[in-house]
Amino acid sequence: MNEGITHKTHFHLEKFLVSNGLKYPVPYAVEDFEKNLGLNEGLNVLGTLLCGGAETAYDSAGAYIGVGDSTTAAAASQVGLQGSNKAYAGMEAGYPTFGTSQQVVWKASFGDGEAQYAWQEYTVENADLGSGAPLLRKVESKGTKTAGEIWDLTVTVTFS
Repeated sequence: MNEGITHKTHFHLEKFLVSNGLKYPVPYAVEDFEKNLGLNEGLNVLGTLLCGGAETAYDSAGAYIGVGDSTTAAAASQVGLQGSNKAYAGMEAGYPTFGTSQQVVWKASFGDGEAQYAWQEYTVENADLGSGAPLLRKVESKGTKTAGEIWDLTVTVTFS
């Protein structure tokens, strides 16, 4: 007998070079990684939204993907990214997607000159600059973003 709702989170990171201000059409690296920890604050917002309460949705206007440089282990009580360097990017056009396959998919692009430090932690929030409710936090090193690069991060949460 199964009971409960579970989720699986998949992160898809594409790293592109920039030449003459234009993003190369093919990434020089693609990395996929999984697992995260749901954060209390964001999970409480989900419950409020599910029951029709007033909260900021994780939608095209409100959702941001955040990246930081902390290696501090994730804990459910954390209220966002822990690093001294943090950056947040709004949704790419058409994101998030939802309503099919029990999935929500967020995608953001960090342009040339943005988030240029070691990428160690990741989150989805419902407001910019870490002022929202973080839904989840993942800690895993994915390298250092430097000048002349654009990194696109897609976060997919699948419920079952």
